[in-house]
Amino acid sequence: MNETTSDILLLAFGSFGILFALTFVGEVLRAREEPGFNNPVLDTYMTRVQSWWGMVAFVGIALLLGRHGVMLLFALTSFAALREFLTLTTKAQADHISLALGFFVVLPLQYIFVGFGWDGLYTVFIPVYAFLLLPIVSALRGNSERFLARVAETQWGLMIAVFCVSHVPALMTLDIDGYQDRAVLMIAFLVMVVQLGDLLEYFFGRRIGKTRIAPGLSPKTWEGVACGVVSAMLIGGLLNWITPFGLFGAMAMAGVASLVGMLGSLVFAAIKRERGVKDWSHLIPGQGGFVDQLDSVIFAAPIFYHFTRYFYT
Repeated sequence: MNETTSDILLLAFGSFGILFALTFVGEVLRAREEPGFNNPVLDTYMTRVQSWWGMVAFVGIALLLGRHGVMLLFALTSFAALREFLTLTTKAQADHISLALGFFVVLPLQYIFVGFGWDGLYTVFIPVYAFLLLPIVSALRGNSERFLARVAETQWGLMIAVFCVSHVPALMTLDIDGYQDRAVLMIAFLVMVVQLGDLLEYFFGRRIGKTRIAPGLSPKTWEGVACGVVSAMLIGGLLNWITPFGLFGAMAMAGVASLVGMLGSLVFAAIKRERGVKDWSHLIPGQGGFVDQLDSVIFAAPIFYHFTRYFYT
């Protein structure tokens, strides 16, 4: 067993320990409620913690399988997320070919480029070439009804579900001195600080939050976000040993990723509110779909990738 595998196992057991503690806190708070009283905030918190048990297990297995396991996990995640996103968008029969190209050509090619480490391609393939190609395919079908909305929504789906998500495994392609064999641990770092920051933002926001950021859009509060970001920074500092960033660098990177992720989740909340839905899908009981679970990571991933590439490679 090499050092990276040992660290992944240590992280997995540590994550399970944290989840056990969060579960214990939730059960204690539930026990203090009056019999028969239903607390929706506590119920949602407990549901999120329960879903995290499964997420930690899946991500941990993928990390243990190495580069190929991580690539496969996030490629499948992109496919599921793209399907969820496009289900809520405007489509016509004229878009069928462009949609098929998006799922079965653009998505696989993006991950192939990431797998080979061709950053000159995977950083521009979707925002340039797919953005230009797919509207042409739809236009050739001759249907102009709501054309701009149809095209823009498909492009946004590819950006969010494929381009942004693919920047998580792209972290393994970065050339950082003395860290090449441990790059997979940066994925664990990113996912943990963003998701745990999100969970703690939800907890503190419902307990002490008073000032809503976007009152007509989301229950997120400034107090909750501040506590969530600070919590993510502390977690990042504790996890600095698995990164090439050092103590203060890890705290700063965790804070930036967590803040961007939380603000990005407001974008998804706006889209769901405009479409009149609560969740992107019902794939995960009580927690919606893949996009619901990864909304913060989706926005944080490209920023985290480029900050790492600019400052540490």
